[in-house]
Amino acid sequence: MDLDRWTGGLASRLGDMVEDVTGVFREPVVRLGVTGLSRAGKTVFITSLVANLLERGRMPQLRAAAEGRILAAFLQPQPDPTIPRFAFEDHLDSLSGPNPTWPQSTRSISTLRLSLRIAPSGLFSGLAGTGAVHIDIVDYPGEWLLDLPLMSQSFAEWSATALAAARSPARESHAAAWLAEADATDSGRALTETTARKLAATFTAYLSTARLAGLSSVAPGRFLMPGDLEGSPALTFSPLLPPDRAGSDSLWRAFEARFEAYKRVVVEPFFRNHFARLDRQVVLVDALGAIADGPRAVDDLRTAMAEILSCYRPGARSWLAPILGRKIDKILFCATKADHLHHSQHPQLAAFTEALVREARDRAQFSGATTGALSIASVRATVEQTVERDGRTFDLVRGRSLDTGEEIALFPGKLPADPAELLAAARQGAGTWLDAGYANTRFAPPRLKGGEGLPHIRLDRAAEFLIGDRLR
Repeated sequence: MDLDRWTGGLASRLGDMVEDVTGVFREPVVRLGVTGLSRAGKTVFITSLVANLLERGRMPQLRAAAEGRILAAFLQPQPDPTIPRFAFEDHLDSLSGPNPTWPQSTRSISTLRLSLRIAPSGLFSGLAGTGAVHIDIVDYPGEWLLDLPLMSQSFAEWSATALAAARSPARESHAAAWLAEADATDSGRALTETTARKLAATFTAYLSTARLAGLSSVAPGRFLMPGDLEGSPALTFSPLLPPDRAGSDSLWRAFEARFEAYKRVVVEPFFRNHFARLDRQVVLVDALGAIADGPRAVDDLRTAMAEILSCYRPGARSWLAPILGRKIDKILFCATKADHLHHSQHPQLAAFTEALVREARDRAQFSGATTGALSIASVRATVEQTVERDGRTFDLVRGRSLDTGEEIALFPGKLPADPAELLAAARQGAGTWLDAGYANTRFAPPRLKGGEGLPHIRLDRAAEFLIGDRLR
């Protein structure tokens, strides 16, 4: 088994090496990974990024666009025929129709290749002809990243960690039914499929309830997105209390084998075939949603982000990367839905996001990667408004409610200048914010006038960070 894994990894790296070496003589390809946990807005981000690169009137902060050096942009056929194509046209129709709606969220991996015809810059630009840069966008659920830390854990270690987390104040109410079953189960007794299915079902229900409550750490991720593995033994297990003695036919040994099968069949192929081949990464964070859900949701998001970012192998680009394993050399953290705040609070939102991922970001920078943090709105759904009431001034945002279709104005609460105020309460396990409250609402996409592109906030700055250096 270890030999198979080693040779599979070697074959993948050799394939990358061949592709990169031949890429010197062909047009360069940048593999951009887009991920984020539930509600972060991955599908909208990719749709708006591609739409605004095809029509670049709203991209002044992308230097190559501002200088007029992007001569053409067009979508190419699928770069990998084994991966579903990102349904860009369908998602764009949803956002730009007469009654716009948000597209369906990411449920599985997909890709899209956008090609840009570039005029070179620099001192000798007049002597060089135009060239093309291909951007391969890889869209995958952030929940799948939560599975990668499982690779370094045994079933016993994972069970102990998962049970301890389920008994925490943030989760115990959601996990009560599953914990009662797990506590009453003798994991040393002989396996029965009835018991296995019941434990797996209540464990999955706990993960689903926790995610709906705004919690972020919900591994194993495929339990909530099973696809064609639904009902298979690879998804029919749960953490267990260790037995005094475990025979070969015991529930413990069976779940241990299924846990290892999950890593082998689900986690390893994703890492080897997709994640390990990325060059650049954008991580989308629904920071406002977590803040509105309370301190425990913020602390859970902080923990989940640390778990996710520990999986990256960041580092400076090198021609040895295909041999040693490709390294991500740029990571951008984006707090999405900045249009739910007045622009005067966008710096506080970006600062909170930076503080949320600071430990992992520092580790990435130490390894040689360039990192950044922005507050963005992939599609701007609101306009700003300032009102005075009782001698006080309030900065609001106004838009259409997704639930009622009516125009509403929102003051979501004032974020503190120092993000430590929020993170300290989160780390201390506070049930609510002591001195403030934060509201969250769902705005509908804007109704666009004829000929208008998708409006956004700082999407052009995000593009400049992620690919600007490859367009020169």
